[in-house]
Amino acid sequence: QVQLVESGGGLVQAGDSLRLSCTSSGRTFSNYYMGWFRQAPGKERESVARISWTGGTTYYADSVKGRFTVSRDNAKNTVYLQMDSLKPEDTAIYYCAARATGSINYNYWGQGTQVTVSS
Repeated sequence: QVQLVESGGGLVQAGDSLRLSCTSSGRTFSNYYMGWFRQAPGKERESVARISWTGGTTYYADSVKGRFTVSRDNAKNTVYLQMDSLKPEDTAIYYCAARATGSINYNYWGQGTQVTVSS
């Protein structure tokens, strides 16, 4: 079993930055492909960023490319999402998720952290 706990959300103004953290407990963190997702009120959950097991490969949604950076520290069992130049449309609950090697779907999810960007 893997437990994921997000932190770092909050209320900021447009143009500000936030760094989200997601810490894992349980099985070996480096065995998991990690993703960040978000869900805004009335909208479907969307993938924001993903990072491979060693951090060598990353993916970003077009809406955040150039503004968000995903990274991980396997020694600390933590994945980060650095969010710069935040926009009001980035307002959402942000979730981290873990996908085990060989799995198609994400197996574990955190409880989410609220990010609110005011204009």
